[in-house]
Amino acid sequence: MWVGRTAIAMAEPWIEAIGLLAGVIGIFAWIPQIVQVWVHKRHDGISLTTFAVVSFALGLWLIYGILVDSFAMIAANIMTLSVIGAVIIGVLRVRKSEAQSEESQL
Repeated sequence: MWVGRTAIAMAEPWIEAIGLLAGVIGIFAWIPQIVQVWVHKRHDGISLTTFAVVSFALGLWLIYGILVDSFAMIAANIMTLSVIGAVIIGVLRVRKSEAQSEESQL
C-alpha cells in the first residue's frame, strides 16, 4: 500500500481523467434539452431562473478548478456552461419568436 505524496502524485493523471470523463458524460445529459429547444422549438417547463442559478454555481466551480489547477474541473465546467448557454440562448430565441408572432396576429 502506497502512502504519502508519491502515491497521490502518481494518481493525479487518473484522478483528472476520471473527472474529465465525468464532465463529458454530464454534457450528454443536456443534449435532450438542446434538441427540445433548438429542433422542436419547445421551451415549456424550462426555468431561466434555475438555469441562471446553475450557471452561477458552475461559474464558481470553474473558479475553484482554476484555483486548484484542475484541468478536468476547468474543462468540464467550461463545456457545461457552453451547453447551458446554448439552451438559454435557444429558449430566449424561441420565446422572442413566439412573442413577435403573437404581436403580428393582433
